[in-house]
Amino acid sequence: MNYLERYKEEISAFIDQVKLDKGPVELYAPIDYILRIGGKRLRPVLTLYAAEIFGSTSKEAIYAAVAIEMFHNFSLIHDDIMDEAPLRRGNETVHQRWNLNTGILSGDAMLILAYQYFENYSPEVFRELAKLFSKTALEVCEGQQLDINFEDRTDVTIGEYIKMIEYKTAVLVGAAFEMGAIVAEASIENRTAIYDYGRYLGIAFQLQDDFLDAFGDADTFGKQVGGDILENKKTFLYLKALENANANQREQLEGWFSTTENSIEKVEEVKRLFVETGVVAESEQLIKFYTNKALEILDQMKIATDYKEELRAFSLNLMNRTV
Repeated sequence: MNYLERYKEEISAFIDQVKLDKGPVELYAPIDYILRIGGKRLRPVLTLYAAEIFGSTSKEAIYAAVAIEMFHNFSLIHDDIMDEAPLRRGNETVHQRWNLNTGILSGDAMLILAYQYFENYSPEVFRELAKLFSKTALEVCEGQQLDINFEDRTDVTIGEYIKMIEYKTAVLVGAAFEMGAIVAEASIENRTAIYDYGRYLGIAFQLQDDFLDAFGDADTFGKQVGGDILENKKTFLYLKALENANANQREQLEGWFSTTENSIEKVEEVKRLFVETGVVAESEQLIKFYTNKALEILDQMKIATDYKEELRAFSLNLMNRTV
């Protein structure tokens, strides 16, 4: 996957030379801060990769890629505020390091900066990028609101959960791919295909993330294992466990998820119930299902065989990742 590292280095080099030293410093310093504290930068990498797949260059797609990265980090600032999170990537969150109002305002400014990067393209490409970007941004907000709604609901269905992660996570993966295709002026057919490929892959990615949150290795996963359980998140694991549970198991699950207890015992007991109700295997099967849906689209895509093989390997690596 050396090409992914190359794209990541290009994005990092571009961001390093972005000038955010104007005033008021309280507005721009938090933007500079969150852009430089790391992260996988997966989404902008996908934009550069898609551009090259369809005959353009990473240099031409860099502005669209950085726009995606700006938007992603804007959403993280606001997510951290809503979650009252103290840490992001092992560092203080923006609202914790500065204050709540600065976090809100700096996040808003990042969204505007993201749009400004599209001004580097021709009017037609600008229009297509902005159109997709606006649609995606609104869907991400809808997904976030659904996630918030689920906190107070006891009747969330698996179908609703899949829709929530599709909007909150997967559509941005799809958009990252399609933006590269737009820059390369690919056909509508190829644009639609690469978007859907990314969307299905994004759903699989989030399901895998949820699985690793419960059953991953803390040393490799990079986050606290069991965090979703402690926060009573209604993930696929929890919803499917309720569906499969007998009366006693259901009572235990609902009991643990009605408390705010922050203990190792809660995590271990819920994980035990996940195993007993058979949802570990079912979660792995669902991740494979959405990965295969992405691969079916890839098989039909009109791109060079070498790119197909690279994307296939990329898809399977995501499905089997431990981080």
